[in-house]
Amino acid sequence: MPEGDTIYRAARALQKAIGGKVVTGFDTGLAKLARVNDDAPLVGRTVEKVESRGKWCLIFFSGDLILVTHMLMSGSWHLYRTGEKWWMGRDRMRVVVRTASWEAVGFNIPVAEFHTSRSLERSSQVPKLGPDILSDEFTVEGGAARLAAYGRENPDAEIAVVLLNQRVLAGLGNVYKSEVAFAAGVNPFRAMRTITSREMETMVEVSQRYMKANVVDGAGDGIVTYSGNRRTTHSSNREERLWVYGRQGQECRRCGATVMMRKQGVQARSTYWCPECQPWVGELPAPIGRATVVRRGKIGC
Repeated sequence: MPEGDTIYRAARALQKAIGGKVVTGFDTGLAKLARVNDDAPLVGRTVEKVESRGKWCLIFFSGDLILVTHMLMSGSWHLYRTGEKWWMGRDRMRVVVRTASWEAVGFNIPVAEFHTSRSLERSSQVPKLGPDILSDEFTVEGGAARLAAYGRENPDAEIAVVLLNQRVLAGLGNVYKSEVAFAAGVNPFRAMRTITSREMETMVEVSQRYMKANVVDGAGDGIVTYSGNRRTTHSSNREERLWVYGRQGQECRRCGATVMMRKQGVQARSTYWCPECQPWVGELPAPIGRATVVRRGKIGC
């Protein structure tokens, strides 16, 4: 599933390719987008800018028209030179924005809407997002304050579920959720009332550091559409790029204990953790299947 870093890279690539360019063609397989294009054609408009907000990608066109997309589990943006063969079939195309030199093609995109500035502010989920971890304005202090405020209002919420809540912090997905909690030494099933201020700051700092490390390519003039598999460890071996995510039953890279996995939250998302490096902290013993050791106060390994 695309997370905030993936959408950030996609928006950056789109901006470099079609930003500031005039739209020469538009096509879509979605009826609601086609209706807007029929009433207010995109051809002749200028792509003013492309930006990411958490897991959302926004393409701003002149004349106050904004294409808002969310990839969910399957969507992706591709860039092709004019006339270049697509990597996916036309049956998977949902939207195409053409300029003189490029075709920006959205494949398998499940959520795509046109908005004006006013309708975006009034009815979209985008303005309700928490601070975007990859934005220039984001600070560790501000992110930790958001976590703390949410924790005061929802003391029983489990920390890993909160990390996925885009209205608290925007950009983290299921991979980062597990990796961030591991790096901070925090058991992902702990209630917010047990999370210390220091732990919150550590998780926010790690979130920002990990995500920024995965969007470093693209500082030059070239258009970067892919920068390799997501990585949170320092290993150059692609098989050792993550600490715990997807490693159920394998040895922890730090302590050698067995990495565990459990479905979590109403969406039953897979959460991975090390019971030794991320000890349980709470008023009651750890629920069966969550951790094998009951300890307090350990941060990190």
